[in-house]
Amino acid sequence: MTEPASLRPIIVRYGEIGIKSPRVRSRFERKLISNIKNSILGDITIKQGRIFLFPENHDEALKSLGKIFGVVSYSPTVKTTTDYDSIKETLQSYVQELVQEEQFSPEQSFAIRCRRVGEHDFTSQEMAAYCGAVVVDEIGAPVDLSNPEFKIFVEVRDDETYIFHEKIPGLGGLPIGTQGRVVALVSGGQDSPVATFLMMKRGCAVTILHFNNYPYTGGSLEKINKIVEKLKEYSSGSKLNFYTVNYGEYLKKSMEEGPPRMTCVLCKSGMYQLAEKLAKKEGALAIVDGSSMGQVASQTLPNILATRHCTDMPVLSPLIGLDKVEIQNIAEKIGTLSISILPDSGCSAAPKHPETNAVLEKVLETREKLNLNEELEKVFKTLEANS
Repeated sequence: MTEPASLRPIIVRYGEIGIKSPRVRSRFERKLISNIKNSILGDITIKQGRIFLFPENHDEALKSLGKIFGVVSYSPTVKTTTDYDSIKETLQSYVQELVQEEQFSPEQSFAIRCRRVGEHDFTSQEMAAYCGAVVVDEIGAPVDLSNPEFKIFVEVRDDETYIFHEKIPGLGGLPIGTQGRVVALVSGGQDSPVATFLMMKRGCAVTILHFNNYPYTGGSLEKINKIVEKLKEYSSGSKLNFYTVNYGEYLKKSMEEGPPRMTCVLCKSGMYQLAEKLAKKEGALAIVDGSSMGQVASQTLPNILATRHCTDMPVLSPLIGLDKVEIQNIAEKIGTLSISILPDSGCSAAPKHPETNAVLEKVLETREKLNLNEELEKVFKTLEANS
């Protein structure tokens, strides 16, 4: 469309925010608007449950809105004043441009969907009928109110009217920053980036903690850096902190001095304890991991109990009931799958027959015998912030 930016707002809609109490709703609306401003240059207002965005770069704004949590859908519009002549003129121009751009054909059936807010001397049905007649006169397309091939939306709000034909789905969820901060354990695999994404979708700011298991895995951070950069695309300007720790010495002690089958259990237990230390440093309220029930040895119920026993902080596992295909589908959608499947060396510390039915008492006894708490203090001193 050729109208100036002031006449081409994008209507942004939210979902569950609207059912919150007035006080909470207002706070969430302010956070969502702040997150949009952090991602998109332009003016923004909110009226009667709708956010109106006047971006400096229209195309870039449409791309960015698709990655902002809390946005349920959005529509690029053409704005005019609420009178019959202005609506007619704007709609005629709008329809002609749709035809020229081959988005709408005179051979397609269509319907006008009108929504009205405020006091007017016409009903929504009357305005829909008027607009339908304008389109028929302009290009001769047939009307089908029951099953149209093309829909044009006319949203009348007091003395302003908005015309559009797209309702582009957003990510939904809650605005990042409304639910506090979590520490997410992120590896180069498929699961943990998806778990992190889902917690971001529920409004959590994220601190990422990655364990460098060298020499039992490759020492390069290239893969994890790419995953972090991809997740940052969804952070809506919220600071996504990223830390690494050197975990190889802890693994070595667990392997060489502990029961061979227990290495994975001791490894995961240590990860949770280090995440808790970082959470206290970051002011985070929970730990997040990519556990999926029964997927690997450390994710059986007995092992989950044993690995999390020494951690007082809640450990959230948003993938716990998903299977691998479901997780891969989300990973592909958000763009992390192509990174996660890049070849790597795997972890050579994992035993051939790992423990799947850990006995809590034996795990606690082994931890004390090996003095692993002291070892974890050493590991935490290697904590390094990454840009």
